[in-house]
Amino acid sequence: MPGPEGGEPLVRPYESMIIFDAELEEPAIAAVLDRSTELIRSGGGERGTIDRWGKRAFAYEMRHRREGYYVVMEYTAEPAVAAEIDRLLHLADEVLRHKTVRLPDSIKVTSVGKPANKESAKPASKASDKPAAKPADTTADKPADTTADKTDGDGDVAAHSETS
Repeated sequence: MPGPEGGEPLVRPYESMIIFDAELEEPAIAAVLDRSTELIRSGGGERGTIDRWGKRAFAYEMRHRREGYYVVMEYTAEPAVAAEIDRLLHLADEVLRHKTVRLPDSIKVTSVGKPANKESAKPASKASDKPAAKPADTTADKPADTTADKTDGDGDVAAHSETS
């Protein structure tokens, strides 16, 4: 599908968090992820990293389950492909719940083994490297308000204006 100007296809970065049934074996989880990856590749997209968080307890019961197996998958694809992945995950019996979000365009999804950009390869700067900014004292710079609202004897506010 061509892009908005008829040129390159409109490819955007996405991230899907998928919660699988914790009772599943690894091959069943891998099968759903492989189907998603194949769908991305056939649609002209590129699969990024797959981060397996493992089993985690739920805050509340979901489909009579107390825990699930969490996986976060990043990819770039056309919006139609992302919608198809959403449909695939919705129909998969192995998936308890999923959520797909479009990442900001400034974030580049990395292919497996490639850094996203040069800045991601740099070590994080320490907070002590930069001096802390002091909050500005703005109360000393402001003149006193001579047109403040005043109350009359009944507690009602009577606004007084200055005439010059």
